[in-house]
Amino acid sequence: MPAIAKQKSRLHFTFTTSDQATAHGGQALVDALARRFDLWRKLDALPNLDPRIRKQSGFAPSATIAQLLFTLTSGGTSLADAERLGQDKVLLEILGLAKGADQTTLGEYLRAQTPDSVRDLLNLNAQFVDWAWSLTPKPRILHAGWTEYFFDDTEIEVYGDKIEGARFNYEGKRALSWQVLWKGPFVLDHQLDGATDVSEHLPSLLAEHQHRWQGERSYLYVDSGSSGARYVNAIDQAAFTRWSVSYNKWTEKLEKLAAALPESAWSAAATEPGATVEQYAWVRHQPGDCARTHDFAVVRRKDPDELLCRYGFVMCEAGEVKDPQAIFERHQLKGAKEQGFSHLLSDLDLHHPPCLELVANQAFYAIAVLAYNVLTALRLLELPDDAQGWRIRTLIRYLLTVPVTISRHARYHRARICVPAGWLRWWRLYFQRWVPKRGIGRPVFEAVDAGPVDGAVAPRARGRPAG
Repeated sequence: MPAIAKQKSRLHFTFTTSDQATAHGGQALVDALARRFDLWRKLDALPNLDPRIRKQSGFAPSATIAQLLFTLTSGGTSLADAERLGQDKVLLEILGLAKGADQTTLGEYLRAQTPDSVRDLLNLNAQFVDWAWSLTPKPRILHAGWTEYFFDDTEIEVYGDKIEGARFNYEGKRALSWQVLWKGPFVLDHQLDGATDVSEHLPSLLAEHQHRWQGERSYLYVDSGSSGARYVNAIDQAAFTRWSVSYNKWTEKLEKLAAALPESAWSAAATEPGATVEQYAWVRHQPGDCARTHDFAVVRRKDPDELLCRYGFVMCEAGEVKDPQAIFERHQLKGAKEQGFSHLLSDLDLHHPPCLELVANQAFYAIAVLAYNVLTALRLLELPDDAQGWRIRTLIRYLLTVPVTISRHARYHRARICVPAGWLRWWRLYFQRWVPKRGIGRPVFEAVDAGPVDGAVAPRARGRPAG
């Protein structure tokens, strides 16, 4: 076989306009999933989301939010990207949008939102999580039969001194606090503002969603920022089946209690010569203003060249677990939960808020979280097992960014989707099941034309869309 070297292409190049093709054909999958949840109708049914005085003109909430959501799920990161998406006529036709808003109109819409409308968006997001959770195969979202929750805070750094709500963090940089409550791989709820305490919204988030984990085996992971008595009491009252909190603050009393334990209270030490000695035990303690005495799993470690032991603590609701080492092993899974922030922040590029007003940024991040959950649901509900490890960026790059060309015929338009190799059957099955299509001459967009071998998709009919 001859050696392969880089050669000049022998192809001849021709160019066409954006009126005939788009690179974002996979957004039809996102639209179909949103329609299954009836998202667009539910958005228009929330009066707080519509700041228009004249409802007969302008962009309805479903149109504006859809433009932002499709921008985020196609790799866009800003209002300028949303404006460019609104100029993609082929994509708009695929999605059923007659026109796209410019970035000024989008910014005005976000600034017109209120705390009530942001709360409506967050409630709708929680409803979507409930819906997607009920349909997802349980082995994909449960850990050994347990529903896992996770709370943490991350910093959204901002530039300039006019970002409303921003304050200086511990590194001396201006930032907003983003406190997030996760349910499995989904973002259940969140709060973006200028909170100075990293767990300020934990009690209210737990109180609001407590009904969601009643009657199920639930486990909450929390880091040391929530180890204060106020937050421990809130976690305790939230009635999780089990929970664990990293505890590396106010450990002086715990270290004294651990040091006073008899040797029989500790687990057996490793016997390998030169290995670090690691032993586990239980202590009970009532910190500060906590409402009751709590269990602490404690580990003591000592390297061969060390004189004194090092202690680590995890505050927990142990339940039926009798082995303190099992508490540490379970709590270490919190590290995997923290990676969700990387998927959310990096893959959707949410490191920088787009607006100066706090409520506008809160509305934008509420839409971004909804976009993240929609893509997560698409992966969990529809993709095969070997694709369950895909990140959001992978999903966008290899499944949603596919070219589509439009051909116009006398009685209909046809969209020809260039499907990735090996995925043709999956696309056909998805469209057969979930994408509405129409027959020629029918006024309502009803179903999907999985159609001929080329995988073409029937266009939206004229008239009012169904649903």
